[in-house]
Amino acid sequence: MMPPTLIVMAKAPRVGAGKSRLAKDVGEVEAWRINCALQAHTLRVACDVRWRTLLCVTPDEAVDLRLPEVWPDDVERLAQGDGDLGERMARALAPHANVAMIGADCPELAPAHIASAFAALADAPFALGPAVDGGFWLIAARRGSDAAGAMTGVRWSTEFAARDVIANLGDQNVALLATLRDVDTAADL
Repeated sequence: MMPPTLIVMAKAPRVGAGKSRLAKDVGEVEAWRINCALQAHTLRVACDVRWRTLLCVTPDEAVDLRLPEVWPDDVERLAQGDGDLGERMARALAPHANVAMIGADCPELAPAHIASAFAALADAPFALGPAVDGGFWLIAARRGSDAAGAMTGVRWSTEFAARDVIANLGDQNVALLATLRDVDTAADL
């Protein structure tokens, strides 16, 4: 039996690239430092023998970037490719069954949270971990191709993102997980 797949979506940590809302509050260098720490934490949590972990990165050339203190060298990497966030998420989810996807900015994330998402798929075709700000820290699906279709028409980076995805999937089809806090702004710290 194939183990479940966990996809970590990440932007290569570079000064001046990524965490732009946080950088407005704390400056580009501090935002980069926080981003590196968050991504390192996420990858420590994500690498677990109970599931296969894939790191899906942007920009595409970051597939070959060596950042062993942030991204372990032994984690398989994929390029996110072109398109908006929804298109990139859909493309990464589509080929997998029993799949979960997380971002790299949730300091409260623990292996038990990920395990609970895979367990929830026994009772529902989808699981979603809402974030305090209205977004979400995880989406999971029995069939990634079914979840991929829910990534259109979503108001990304707003308080409506989780609500939009749940509406696209059908409320009755989604198991809700613990609500966690992610880091987008200095107030989130």
